[in-house]
Amino acid sequence: MQKITPMFWFNDKAEEAARFYVSVFKDAKILEMSHYGAESQAAGKVLVVKFQLQGQEYLALNGLHDAPFSEAVSLMVNCKDQAEVDYYWDKLMADGGAPIACGWLKDKYGFQWQVTPTILMKYIQDKDKVKARRVMEAMMKMVKIDIAAIKKAYKG
Repeated sequence: MQKITPMFWFNDKAEEAARFYVSVFKDAKILEMSHYGAESQAAGKVLVVKFQLQGQEYLALNGLHDAPFSEAVSLMVNCKDQAEVDYYWDKLMADGGAPIACGWLKDKYGFQWQVTPTILMKYIQDKDKVKARRVMEAMMKMVKIDIAAIKKAYKG
């Protein structure tokens, strides 16, 4: 068992959301599902879904009342190339997601993701502060990250 498990709180869409997230990521699966007991007002409904994305376990809870996600928490998807950026961006935006800025988006459940090419993080942390600043300035103008434009900014 992993030491820390992130939990998503939903009103009543825990199973739907977990199945959606599992469909987006290639190495993903539903691990367990529990239901409210007979003594509950929600008897028989899904209580918690344990699922795994890329080896990391998560829980999705049906809390039976709204508890909106905060912009202060997101998950970053590290992408090796533009094809991966495009894939995760499109999948996570599907059916009602919304773009934000700088590689951030909100999925159809209101949770925020950062779809980030690994090269972006490498360039932003470059010891050459001029190059790093150019990359940061280019990224700040983007919604979905464009790796070719990031590389062009890095080269000057």
